[in-house]
Amino acid sequence: MSGIRVRTEGRAGRLTLDRPQALNALTWDMVRAIGAALDRWADDPAVALVLIDAAGERAFCAGGDLAEMYRTARAGDYDYGRRFWADEYRMNARIAAYPKPVVALMQGFVMGGGVGIGCHAGHRVAGEDTRVAMPECAVGLVPDVGGSWLLARAPGRLGEYLGMTGTRMGPADAIACGFADRFVPRAAWPELAAALCAGGDVAAIGALAQPPGPAPLLAERARIDRLFGLDTAAAIAEAAAAEGWAGAAAALAGNSPLSVCCALALVRGARRVDTLPEALGLEYRFTARSAEHGDFVEGIRAAIIDKDRRPRWRHRALAEVSEADIAAMLAPVDGAPDFAV
Repeated sequence: MSGIRVRTEGRAGRLTLDRPQALNALTWDMVRAIGAALDRWADDPAVALVLIDAAGERAFCAGGDLAEMYRTARAGDYDYGRRFWADEYRMNARIAAYPKPVVALMQGFVMGGGVGIGCHAGHRVAGEDTRVAMPECAVGLVPDVGGSWLLARAPGRLGEYLGMTGTRMGPADAIACGFADRFVPRAAWPELAAALCAGGDVAAIGALAQPPGPAPLLAERARIDRLFGLDTAAAIAEAAAAEGWAGAAAALAGNSPLSVCCALALVRGARRVDTLPEALGLEYRFTARSAEHGDFVEGIRAAIIDKDRRPRWRHRALAEVSEADIAAMLAPVDGAPDFAV
């Protein structure tokens, strides 16, 4: 099918994202194809493991097909996005709970929907060029696809920092923060894929893995914990600016204020639930409302459609976002899907 190659090779069920010209952005058809393949292989004795990789050098998957969501939302069809996210989140939960080993080889950009495919796998391989991020607040969304669950389990307050600013992680940071497991040099990936397919044994990863080197984010841990442990997004932004932390202050000031405030609430909310499906359910509360009541349509317009990088957010500053605004976006949704596998 267009956008993804599904096949078996040796002992492996193979899923290769194949839209390199679009940084392997995830379409609804791709979501459904992944789900169908996982269902088919779960009870197939010939398939010992699932291997997920991607075509091209620049990206494993840089996110979802936001242009189509923009088009439908602009036409007043808010249900399209809700149905897409429902299917996507079910697929994310399926990967995380899969009864067979799932290996993800994640090169280049691993963002948004790419995190949902790759970073819930049981065996997540990063290379030299891997760059993992949850940049949704920049387009009026929040870290979703189970990203809040992963962020909530990063050391200290790194989850709040990464989710609110969209900061990119290299391979060592991705491993330190729980978004990847092993570092294998890209030059060894063809050998690794061949070994996984031939033997159906994830021990092949350990045979080729190397130390990832130092994790720069851990060196910033004390400051991140102190500032991003504050009670509100506005207080965090004010403290970052007061300390002259220009990068964090600029990211917080540029992203959707509503999204940043809700991202903070979601990461902290994900620490209080026990399962990934529960975290996905909390995320869905926001995404289901994001086009009609949030900044999603304007964020996509500014970043992808018009590319003027001048979004007109519903709130001019973080301090303008009230507790009532946050509660309204994160209230339970009538008839919400169940993401339990």
